Amino acid sequence: MNRLLHLDRTLDELDPPRWTAPPADATHLMRKVHRLRCVPLGELRPADLRTLVSQRVALPYVLPLAVRLLLDQPLLDAYFYEGDLLLAAVGVPSSAWAMLPELAARLRTVIMNLSDAAIAGLPRGAAGQLTAFVAGPGSSG
Repeated sequence: MNRLLHLDRTLDELDPPRWTAPPADATHLMRKVHRLRCVPLGELRPADLRTLVSQRVALPYVLPLAVRLLLDQPLLDAYFYEGDLLLAAVGVPSSAWAMLPELAARLRTVIMNLSDAAIAGLPRGAAGQLTAFVAGPGSSG
């Protein structure tokens, strides 16, 4: 998790090239992601991490921060609903997790320890997403 050593730096500093300003007709989400790239990593909130993970922005830096939260509180309600950060994390491409195998393994363990009742309380399709992530790359789903 050496990427966590850079909590005082921004994604624009760590994940070149720096992004230019969003276009004048940019959506709210585009403007938000551009703004979040200028926030020091240590100041990103759970909702910010959910946004960045969902948009697949600088995953080598963002996923370790998200997993750090999920190890303590796997069903964290980052913004929309209980477990939204977890589902965003397990939804990223397996290639991103291939760069962070230890974190993926730790998150798989956390998911395997979730109760059936906790999983049943997640949105429709979540159980399948979690099962596919635990099964690892190459699984269907």
